[in-house]
Amino acid sequence: MAFRSSLVGASMALCVFSPAFGQNIALITPYLSQPGTQSYVDSFNTRADAFGWDVDVVHTDGDVAGVIHEMENAVEQDVDAIVINVDPSQIGPGLRKASEAKIPVVGMDAGSHPLIAANITSNGYSMAAETAAYIANRIEGTGNVVMFTYDQFPPVQVRGVIADAVFDNYPDIDVIERITPDINDGAITDSRAKMATVLAANPEPGSVSAVWAAWDQPALGALEAIEAAGRSNEGIVITGIDANPKARQAIAKGSNFEATVEQNFKVMGKKTADVVARLLAGETPRQQTVYVPAKLVTAETFKG
Repeated sequence: MAFRSSLVGASMALCVFSPAFGQNIALITPYLSQPGTQSYVDSFNTRADAFGWDVDVVHTDGDVAGVIHEMENAVEQDVDAIVINVDPSQIGPGLRKASEAKIPVVGMDAGSHPLIAANITSNGYSMAAETAAYIANRIEGTGNVVMFTYDQFPPVQVRGVIADAVFDNYPDIDVIERITPDINDGAITDSRAKMATVLAANPEPGSVSAVWAAWDQPALGALEAIEAAGRSNEGIVITGIDANPKARQAIAKGSNFEATVEQNFKVMGKKTADVVARLLAGETPRQQTVYVPAKLVTAETFKG
């Protein structure tokens, strides 16, 4: 069953594009259990509150196909705009239904599509290149790497493609496992179990040099598996992407989890709301993809 929460805003905040009060917005995502998603949804809602919008947040609990049904429901309810956080190529019927009803659809960390007015996201290409290059440098271009990817979601899928390209540039780096974790439990538990299996299959010290994860949850699961196996002292390098609080704590204390990329989820949510406001005001976005800057976080980040 989809989880819904509703926000009713009454702030008198002013904006240069004068958003209309009382607009009804549907925000639909299968991924609300992920910390990053929670963060930019909260930020979107805060901005929507300032605009005086009514926002219906619909969580389909990992069910991508369920997004189509919820978009059709939103169209039937005659909402003013729809925000999605899902691969648009998998929800074509919902996008077409919204287009026929002339309801604008905006992606929040989704993907590009002809029927999406704009997509606000981080640059997955640069984030993945930065963390993969970090690993390649730390292991001096030699060793076995485990990758955690998730090709079902475009912003994460492109990270895996770029990481592959970086590692392919090093003839002495081998990707020995490419794992897609179960995200229904938040991805940490399943990633820990799958990493434990990899460690058991590669018991010799040095047989696993690094773990590259497309986001922080699998990286944290891998860290737990490495620590539980008593292999923390082997120098296995772990990187993630998102810089969620647990990842930052792990990096700050000097664990095997050495680097992540901090996405500015608050800005992402705010910019998404701003794009929706401009669309409702009759403006046309100048660009279909809007990138929000991100930065690398390592142990050095926490040193004064």
